[in-house]
Amino acid sequence: MFSYGVLSDVELTELLKSGDASAYTVIYNRYFDVLYVHAYRKLNNKEEAQDVIHELFAQLWTKRAIIEIKSNLASYLYSAVRNKILDLISHQHVESKYMSSLQGYMAQGSCITDHGIREKQLAALIEKGIADLPPKMKDVFELSRKHKLTHKEIAEQLNISEQTVKKQVNNALKILRVKLGTMLFLSF
Repeated sequence: MFSYGVLSDVELTELLKSGDASAYTVIYNRYFDVLYVHAYRKLNNKEEAQDVIHELFAQLWTKRAIIEIKSNLASYLYSAVRNKILDLISHQHVESKYMSSLQGYMAQGSCITDHGIREKQLAALIEKGIADLPPKMKDVFELSRKHKLTHKEIAEQLNISEQTVKKQVNNALKILRVKLGTMLFLSF
């Protein structure tokens, strides 16, 4: 009876190329453990090391007819494992960067949305506070803050003294601080 176990790597490779499944099994059994240990040392992960080796042997079988082994089978297999490990590490690095950027975007997106909503709520509270001011005080305050007029320009426009403008603006700010402080406390 013919024993595949005694065949050299060169002979097994030739039989593998012709589609001999028994030659493939001998190559698998001969190299699986040493390749697995090699992969495990590099990856430090049992499942990933097994996946790399299983993928290598699956490709060895599917590409058996076109395989080009320039040196010897052991060197070819070690090089193939090294390349698969490098591909895996590269893929993990890209995946990690993608996940980090996605997490950053999600965190930033929710903050931007949250800040936008709070900003609109605050603007609405301020507008309500201004609308509730006494009419003359409201006019003075809006000319000062919304239209960016100086106290002198407001005084001339409304035919009142600069001192009155200053007092109205200060009083409006005091009222708004109290109102907004209470409103902010109740709303948030």
